[in-house]
Amino acid sequence: MVRPQKNRIVAFNPDVSYFKPRGIPMVELDEVQLKVDEREAIRLSDLLGLSHEEAGRHMGVSRATFGRIVQHARKAVADALINGKAINIEGGNYKIIDGPRVFQCDHCNHRWEAPFGSGRPEGCPECNHDNVYRISHNR
Repeated sequence: MVRPQKNRIVAFNPDVSYFKPRGIPMVELDEVQLKVDEREAIRLSDLLGLSHEEAGRHMGVSRATFGRIVQHARKAVADALINGKAINIEGGNYKIIDGPRVFQCDHCNHRWEAPFGSGRPEGCPECNHDNVYRISHNR
């Protein structure tokens, strides 16, 4: 028996859920499915430039699982771009997380909030020290 998939954590959910090539009527288009968690994997890896390990932590999955998610997502996007297909973004096992995350600086103990989807802070906004950690998960 296969183990059930656990929900992937998604921190960004735009209103856009469908893309199509310009100039081709909808009735003539083939479509590929991109799951919501796969879109999140592309955002974390390709847009924000996170490593698979760090992106996996953001989504609550292992590095290897994240790698499989992003590989499947890239294949679907490539199929749509190369073969002129529409992309329908829906479904998957995910949990939308919104609201702020709380970080603290290990150097000056400054605490601040950062919105979900903004990536990991590069340093403390007070002292610019790079040893910061998250103290609130809101999960």
